[in-house]
Amino acid sequence: MPIIHIVLFEWKPTASHYQIQKICTQMLALKENCIHATTQKPYIKSFTGGKNNSPEGHAGNLSHGFVVEFESVADRDYYVHEDAAHLAFVKDAGELIEGIKVLDYEVGKM
Repeated sequence: MPIIHIVLFEWKPTASHYQIQKICTQMLALKENCIHATTQKPYIKSFTGGKNNSPEGHAGNLSHGFVVEFESVADRDYYVHEDAAHLAFVKDAGELIEGIKVLDYEVGKM
């Protein structure tokens, strides 16, 4: 069953527009840069993201969101805990992130 991984970022006040754009570009590039150790192939099914433009006003200080789809819990867990490209990204992005929210769900499971 597919797993949806939602990530929302709040940036440090010192983060420049250029730095935010760079991190967002790097985040989206993970779709191609994350290669599974076993298959030696990209394993992320889909990866989208962008800047909040909701008129509802419920985002608080969260300004950018990303949605990643994995084929399985195992693929998601590999991404979160082992994938070298993702772990390097987390380290780099952590320098600019003030707050982060992550929510994962299995498609069709309530």
